[in-house]
Amino acid sequence: MSLTGSIPLLDDQLPPAPPLVRLENVHMQFGPQPVLRAIDLDIRRGETTVIIGESGCGKTVMLKLMIGLLRPTQGRVFFDEQNLADLNERALTQQRLRFGYVFQGAALFDSLTVFDNIAFPLREHTRKSAQAIEESVLQLLAEVGLAPSLLTKKPAELSGGQRKRVGLARALILGPEIMLYDEPTTGLDPIMTDVINDLILQVPKRHPVTNVVVTHDMKTVMKVAERIVMFMPLSRVQPHEPQIIFDGTPTELAICSEPRVQQFVRGEARMSVP
Repeated sequence: MSLTGSIPLLDDQLPPAPPLVRLENVHMQFGPQPVLRAIDLDIRRGETTVIIGESGCGKTVMLKLMIGLLRPTQGRVFFDEQNLADLNERALTQQRLRFGYVFQGAALFDSLTVFDNIAFPLREHTRKSAQAIEESVLQLLAEVGLAPSLLTKKPAELSGGQRKRVGLARALILGPEIMLYDEPTTGLDPIMTDVINDLILQVPKRHPVTNVVVTHDMKTVMKVAERIVMFMPLSRVQPHEPQIIFDGTPTELAICSEPRVQQFVRGEARMSVP
């Protein structure tokens, strides 16, 4: 006797969820200078992906492409299966509200207090009451390990680590689906670097969020990464070579035999032989 009808799939047989962000054959060029070439990259939901590579390899440019601050010279960028190039400016602005962006220099408003910096996205994009905004600000301030006494201070009165944490709180205030970190530990001492790394680890435990971290700090890489992607500057790859020379786990990175990967991981300078 034959059975008819479809057989339900078990959980481990379900097709994988589509990536949250997808770059398809992305090229980026500024004037005569190419920065990215034929990039294919998926950012999987719920994962912390760390992007590494030398200065000038296009890491920050790629973050700006993901959020729609730049448009590729060629190729397509998708967020949640939506081609960003198909969106008008108003729709693109709405999509960006689903991102949190932690800038390299924190990018706080110098004329605003800590409270007003963190509250700014809520005031701009929601109709929350003053009390609800205050509660959200205090909650995020506690999450990033800052005291309420800092709320009335201006960015110039804060240390570098405090500014980074205020920037993180502001990026989280709208409940983003994806967090983009651009060199989050640059300029910090080793202890504060570890504090920021711990906060990056804690974010997905408290919020349903996907992390993308751009860094050249290998301590950050090995502490927070679930997946590591390494880019090379186009000046250091042949025309037929891919620009992404590694994509894998921290364990796979440690045993990768590609000399350029190990050179970067160990922090060895390139020496030219006469």
